Amino acid sequence: MTDTPGQNSTKHSRRRHHWRRDLVELAALFTAVAVADGLANLVAHGPDGPFLLIASAVALIATAAFHTWWARRHSHAPPPADTGGTPDTDATADGSGRTGAPRETSLWRMRTTVRDEPGSLALLCTALAGHGVDILTLQTHPLGDGTVDEFLLRTPAELSAADLSRAVAAAGARDTWTERADAHDLVDAPTRILGLATRTALDAAELPLALRQLLGRCTIHSLPAVSLTGRPTGESAPVEGVLESTVMRLRDPGGGTITIERPHLPFTPTEFARARALVELDARLGPRVPRGEDVLTLPEGNEITVRRADPSDLDAAKALHERCSERTLGLRYHGPVGDADRYLGHLLSPRYGRTLAVQTASGRLVALGHLLWDGEETEVALLVEDAWQRRGIGSELLRRLTDLAVEARCASVYAVTQASNTGMVAAMRGLGLPLDYQIEEGTLVVTARLDTTAAPLDTAARQGHFGQG
Repeated sequence: MTDTPGQNSTKHSRRRHHWRRDLVELAALFTAVAVADGLANLVAHGPDGPFLLIASAVALIATAAFHTWWARRHSHAPPPADTGGTPDTDATADGSGRTGAPRETSLWRMRTTVRDEPGSLALLCTALAGHGVDILTLQTHPLGDGTVDEFLLRTPAELSAADLSRAVAAAGARDTWTERADAHDLVDAPTRILGLATRTALDAAELPLALRQLLGRCTIHSLPAVSLTGRPTGESAPVEGVLESTVMRLRDPGGGTITIERPHLPFTPTEFARARALVELDARLGPRVPRGEDVLTLPEGNEITVRRADPSDLDAAKALHERCSERTLGLRYHGPVGDADRYLGHLLSPRYGRTLAVQTASGRLVALGHLLWDGEETEVALLVEDAWQRRGIGSELLRRLTDLAVEARCASVYAVTQASNTGMVAAMRGLGLPLDYQIEEGTLVVTARLDTTAAPLDTAARQGHFGQG
């Protein structure tokens, strides 16, 4: 194999270096022998023998020291091995290469506005790097007079939100907003948006949840075009929607208006376009509800089926009302019993939440469970026919509704009832979750705080039978 020019020069330089060193060592050896021979003759034939011996020893020591100094000055350490890797940023200052203990870090979402000119983003990134901040994702939202940059950051744990704001402000950023992030935010934006679109396509009830996850912490209200009494509400929005700083209004495919509010952070045109695209997808697909169902066995041996309900169950739900006592309907709707049927159109619509229905083997509807989106909060409500109460149906429905709330990343669910409704109170306590109780003018509100990091209860494992509750 032939040598490259670089290899030849390197080899020749090493040969010249070794030749000079060997010559110096050989000359030093001959000099030392000659000096030793002369000194030996003087000692043997002269009167100052001891003095000369001492002088010769000093000369030999000086020669050895000179040789050592020369060798160290002109020697070269072997080159370090090429591992093909990158330097370890956590190496110790002494250059030993030993990595220190892993640093504790935090995840932050940060949104800030920078000037729309070359180099402004580079200054911002340099300022963050100076504080040991790692930029995980970056989205840009163009505006007329600047650009809104949205970051997902991994920062040293000791770095606070105020520190981040000061760092980017020094780089020329303004209107900075920060919020703690979690592992859910590590998914990149295109993947997350496609996932939300898929969920919306499979279930019409997912639209409000998808909008909330798309836009972050916000309040969403679906306002119907017609009230419960059948009168027009006057709520409508243009087909293209309306964006007004911290409020956007979109036309609801089911009629009425979807209003989204985020007072702490204005919406950008990019966010408005994404939200409108999700609503248009929902409108094109039309009404849809998943058709899965579970067959369960009651303690006494009767089989029931639990499934999602939709507006097609309106007549069966009205028949359920007719079989319920006035007390049962009063505990559920907290108002005149005669108005109960008016709420069914709202409750069965997937736009306002999710409804579970329980039917017997003959197909008769005997219970309904509702999970209702109420702005940033979520309400649960149950109605069980009198003849089917105290068989565990209410508890089973409540557990399933709570699982749906956990899947939707709701922080809590609340139930509005009366203190005398011991069945509902017992069902809420049976969830095994932290509960808060609030009583106002005879109305009891029980709130269960949810752990959104925990997996929902295994519904499949409960198929077949369940206990009383």
